[in-house]
Amino acid sequence: MSLTLTETTDGATAAQSVQERNKQIALDCAAAWNRWDLDGILTHWSPDIRHFSEDRPVDTQQMIGAMRGGLAAFPDLHLDVKSAVSEGDRVILRITVTATHLGQFFDKAPTGKKVTWYMLEELRFDEAGRIIEHYDVFNYLPMLKELEFVPADVM
Repeated sequence: MSLTLTETTDGATAAQSVQERNKQIALDCAAAWNRWDLDGILTHWSPDIRHFSEDRPVDTQQMIGAMRGGLAAFPDLHLDVKSAVSEGDRVILRITVTATHLGQFFDKAPTGKKVTWYMLEELRFDEAGRIIEHYDVFNYLPMLKELEFVPADVM
């Protein structure tokens, strides 16, 4: 992919300002998660957004259902963005998630346990700043250990 860079009046390049805009939108989506405001995330999605979870396509309605289910099981969910990198039309976020298991999760009744998991999000933007592709990868192992889905010594 190649970008055409043009000078702006303050000496920055147009590509840099687009990248900064996209990064801010990605961070705004994380902030919406922290307010438990799914609509605040969905407003940034293009109507024809494509989702991939661990490289598998996911229907938009399934993605929204998973998001709602996650908030039902972990209603105090909090995303801590550790890093955000913007290049071209993409932003990648490295995130630590903490939450309390207060709702049904798979077949497990609420335990009240504090849990942690890790994730990477890659977002691709169109020229207008709408998210047109969403990729995620999760490391649920710490949470699965904390909830005793798997033995604590599993690596």
